[in-house]
This record gives sequence, C-alpha cells and structure tokens, in this order.
Amino acid sequence: MTSVCANYPFDTILIANRGEIAVRIIKTLRKLGLRSAIVYHEIDAGTPAVAMADTAIAIDGRTPIAAYLDITQIIAAAHKANAGAVHPGYGFLSENAAFAKSVVAAALTFIGPAPESIELMGDKIRARNFVQRNGFPVVPSAIEEDDPATFLYRARAMGAPLLVKTSGGGGGKGMQIVSDLGRLEDAIAQAHSEGQRYFGDGRLYVERYIENPRHIEVQVLGDCFGNVVHLFERECSVQRRFQKIIEEAPSPALSPEMRKRICEAAVGIALAGRYRNAGTVEFIFDGAQFYFLEMNTRLQVEHPVTEMITGIDLVAEQIRLAAGHALGFTQPDVVPNGHAIEARLYAEAPKRGYAPTTGKATVLEYPGGNGVRIDSGILRGQQITTAFDPMLAKIIVHSSTRLEAALKAYRAMRELVLLGCETNASFLMRILAGEAFLSGDIHTGYLEQNPHLAAGDADLSSFLATAALLTREIRESADAVPELHAAVGSWRN
Repeated sequence: MTSVCANYPFDTILIANRGEIAVRIIKTLRKLGLRSAIVYHEIDAGTPAVAMADTAIAIDGRTPIAAYLDITQIIAAAHKANAGAVHPGYGFLSENAAFAKSVVAAALTFIGPAPESIELMGDKIRARNFVQRNGFPVVPSAIEEDDPATFLYRARAMGAPLLVKTSGGGGGKGMQIVSDLGRLEDAIAQAHSEGQRYFGDGRLYVERYIENPRHIEVQVLGDCFGNVVHLFERECSVQRRFQKIIEEAPSPALSPEMRKRICEAAVGIALAGRYRNAGTVEFIFDGAQFYFLEMNTRLQVEHPVTEMITGIDLVAEQIRLAAGHALGFTQPDVVPNGHAIEARLYAEAPKRGYAPTTGKATVLEYPGGNGVRIDSGILRGQQITTAFDPMLAKIIVHSSTRLEAALKAYRAMRELVLLGCETNASFLMRILAGEAFLSGDIHTGYLEQNPHLAAGDADLSSFLATAALLTREIRESADAVPELHAAVGSWRN
C-alpha cells in the first residue's frame, strides 16, 4: 500500500549518502519517475549506487567519512545536479540539524523532519524531559546539569545497576553500565570523555539500568497538517555492543493490548512534537512496562521489515511528505500482514570481538526466492575496507508466521556466499537457529550472556577456507607473483 501522489516541487533528488541505503533510495526514485543524483568519494567510484544514479558528483575530504560530512560540498553538488531536494539516508548527516538548516537555506527541500525536531530529539536530555512533561513514561534518572554538585550523590541514591549516558550519544558510544557503585565516578569520567570526543557534547545523565529489557521501536509518519500514523512496531533486541544485528516485525513479546498502548504512545509523542516525515520512537520494555528511550529523526536501517509487513514504501512516503502532501491513508488503513526478519551482514569477526575485516569480494551470491529481499551496496570484485561502517548488506525475509520467517531467514543466510572477506554470516545463522530466538526468548543482553554464539565454528571455518581455495580467482590471487618480484627474474638464493 502507498499513498497516491505524483506532484512534486522537484524532479531530481540528491542522495547525501552511499552504499546500500543509496541504492535503496535510487530504486524508489526510479519507481516514482524522479531523477537521482549522488555524491561520492573516490573510494566509492565503482560501487552500485554510483553506477545506478542518473548523476554522480565527486567530493573529497581528509578521509572518506569527512567527505560525506562536508555540508558545503554536498550543497554545491545539489546545485550542480539541479536537484531540488536532498535525501540524507541514515548515518552521516541524517540527524544533523545544521545540515537540514543548510539544505533549507539553499532553497532545497530536506527529505526529513524540521531542523527543530532534529535538535529536540537529538539532545537526549531535552528529549526525555519533553516526553516526561507530556505524560509519557521514562526511566528514573539523574541529570547532571540539573545540579552538577549533587549529580554523583543523586545517581548513587538510585542504586545499582545504573546506565551512564551522554546527551548526544548513539551506537553504544558514551554509554557505561555500572553494576558496582564504586565504579560510578570512573564511568562518569569515561562517558564525559567519550561524549566530548564523539559528539562534542559531554553532558551526562544516569538512569536506572533495566536488566535484560527488550528493545521495541515504533515507526511513525507525520504530515505538515498535524496528522500522525504508526506503522506498528519492530523488535530490535538482538544486539551486540548496543548495536542491532537482527530485527523483526512484529514483536513476539507484545500482547495486542500492549501493542496498542506502545504504538499509541509513539503517536502521542510525535503529535506533541508536531513531528513530520518519518521517524522512529524507541522504547525499552521490561515485560510489564515500556519506557521512552529515544526518537530517531530519520529512516532506520531496519525499515525494510516494516515495509514487508505493511506494503508501504517508507522512502516514497518520506518524499511525498517532504513535498508538502498530506498522508494518503489513515490509521485503520495500515494492516500488518505476516512476519518479517532482517539480518545485517557485517564485514567483521564475531569470535575476535567483532573486529572489522577487509578483503575483496571475489565471490558474491545472494539468496533469492519468494519473500526474500536483499538490500546491498556491494558488487562482486569490490574491495571491502575499514573506511566506513562494516555493514555490507541486509537480508530480509517475509512469511506468514514468525517460525516460518525464522526458518526462511536461516535458509537465506545458508545460501549466501561471500568469499574473500570474513563476515558474520555463520554467527547470524547460529542466532537464528537457536532455541531462544525461535521461542522469542530474547533481550538486549542475550548475546553477552551467550558468548558461545560468537565463538565460531571451526568446522564451518575449515569448510569455507577449502571452498575459497577451490575458487579460481582466490587461487590465482594466492599464486600470483607480485610485479616487483617478477621483475627480478629467475634466481635462486
């Protein structure tokens, strides 16, 4: 299902991003009859997104990431491409209020919420205070700036365990779990340092740590006429280091009554903030009560599972809402169907502490079939580096029941072939096939409590190594004589 509207105040959209999300946006632009432009650093010159875009404009920087964070270059590229709008994707500048303001100031349409919404929800202290003032539940906490002199005392008074967080934090950075109050002062100092280093904001708050909660988030859409709908919830409890790796919709933990309550709370928060465009309200759920965690003012990595169960193209809706149109459907029109699961394929080694890995994708074969969707930004032969986040692709499946979806996800991961770079594919298979996941008995601490899942499978590693050596490209690469050595000619030592 999607709302019907083909009147846009722009015909070209610049994508200020890369990789799989850029590819995914381009696909929707083609469907809508809109032109795509993209910025790219030279390291991405041979990637699918650059090849697919109607226009590609090179940008540079001290590092590849710095290039994608250069607001001035991106705005200039939008004008060069005659784009009328900018889509930030996720990550990079997607939740940067200064970028959104710059886009608007350049007479371009920002495909996202108003800068004021980004500022409000990007500041976790302001966001939680705003949510609490509007009558929605938040976890008990102590905020440093309320009274810095008594902050440590107030935090200790809540009792362990505690979670120290920075106001601008995300992705697990600037967060410290404290089980021993004797460590609290050191944890605060470390969080201060990380907040300043990663986000330029060392402000802190400490909240009561809810052990083994579930991470539930609700997708919302709002228009500029004050209408907000939800597209139901996603569960993102399978995480490593506070980062999601498997997501699903709907959550197996919610009763119909609890689902109604949590989704209505998300809509209420969005309405209170006069939110427009796509956003996600995140909660932690202890089995009896949910608490506001944060709001992400952008498209989420895991948005495909919502698309799979609702039939709604979220990127298309973002574009229509940014163009100033009203929502094309009401809440009763959104009817979920079946179950969807997404697994994130990372270039990393779970058994080595999730260390990033590199290599060349000499063999790359994705699974297919009914109900299987692949969102990917890499090609066979592409060099995989540590220049960016290690996510390579997302494998998304849909089926009529959760168990069928889990089995389909496992089969899809088993059919996936990527040789030349170590990935977390077998790790994801072990999670999907585990009794706890199949029964829905998961929480945010599940992987930490089950380290054997990341330990690896020696037999599988041996099998993959053998398979790699039987592959012509890898064998030729291993046998190749470097040019410098070849120039020496035949000789013996």
